[in-house]
Amino acid sequence: MDSRRTGRRSIGHAEVINFPAALGTVASAPGLNADISYFPTREQYVAVVQACRDEGFEMCVDLCGVDYLTHPGRELPEGVVGERFEVVVNLLSLSQRRRVRIRVQANADRPEVDSLFSLYPGTEAMEREAFDLYGVLFTGHPDLSRILMPEDWEGHPLRKDYGLGRVPVQFKQTPGPR
Repeated sequence: MDSRRTGRRSIGHAEVINFPAALGTVASAPGLNADISYFPTREQYVAVVQACRDEGFEMCVDLCGVDYLTHPGRELPEGVVGERFEVVVNLLSLSQRRRVRIRVQANADRPEVDSLFSLYPGTEAMEREAFDLYGVLFTGHPDLSRILMPEDWEGHPLRKDYGLGRVPVQFKQTPGPR
């Protein structure tokens, strides 16, 4: 272990963050396009993100929703129970040149996780997008309203069970030769 990097241990090429003992065990796995992926429970979610921020991950690059309705048997670390929805957060440390992915499960009946707005204010629009397109609720969000779809739109169009409809498109008459 590198003595300059206290508070971390290494698994393969990835360095693992030592979370506060009060969090208990947080499942992890080597990440694709990230140094490591963490799979906290909904109760651990904000505390894990806070620990990553304290560890030097100063930027939340992305936050998105995923609907695994048609892929229920996806590969997850031992002890993680896959739910229909997942919220994926990608954090970046520019100073340490490291990436971390955090994947939290959200159930199908009421997909809900805590908001990260207080830790990373830039997640405001990303959480609204996940709400708008997948129906994931973010507890504590300052303005959880639609961002892409009209306010009166029914449903969430990126859900796998969302019906395919037809929106009538009107075309102008093609002009004839001049």
